[in-house]
Amino acid sequence: MTNVPNAPAPAPRWAVRCAHAAALTTIPSGLWRIAMAFGLPVGYSDEVLRQDFHIPGVGVVYVAGLSVVCEALALLTIGLVRPWGEVVPRWIPFIGGRRVHPLAAVIPAGLGAIALTVLWSGFLTWWSVEHRPAFEGPWGDIVGVCYQPLVLWGPLLGAVTVNYYLRHRRPVNTSPLGRSWAF
Repeated sequence: MTNVPNAPAPAPRWAVRCAHAAALTTIPSGLWRIAMAFGLPVGYSDEVLRQDFHIPGVGVVYVAGLSVVCEALALLTIGLVRPWGEVVPRWIPFIGGRRVHPLAAVIPAGLGAIALTVLWSGFLTWWSVEHRPAFEGPWGDIVGVCYQPLVLWGPLLGAVTVNYYLRHRRPVNTSPLGRSWAF
């Protein structure tokens, strides 16, 4: 392995684990939505599925598409700890092989972490609400279990983003004696 000047340090093990955990947070809710799209019983009455979600119908595409988009976005977190988050893969037209500017990754990831934290923090209180009239039987609890991991998506993305930024910031100028002059 050759030393590349100004190459960022590899991601620490905790950041890699957090990135993979972030990618996994969307799977339970995505599976629940896909089950709903296929018309499987997920707690909503057939009437609610038809009126509110247009299932069967155009709502199937929306609900299944939302699951796919959420998982694809969650998988981008892994790019913050892998080489393809530092250099664009060569197979991508026009920009393949170019280095990723750190702020091009940090700004969207940071804004995403904030937005996800705000969006999903409401599920922290899911079980404090006693009555959910849209759900029949134990489905309110099942939905809570499926959506609860999303509460972690934003904070995990935020932690990995901060680590990415710290690993990719410009090196501190040092004197010939090796002393850092940054404050």
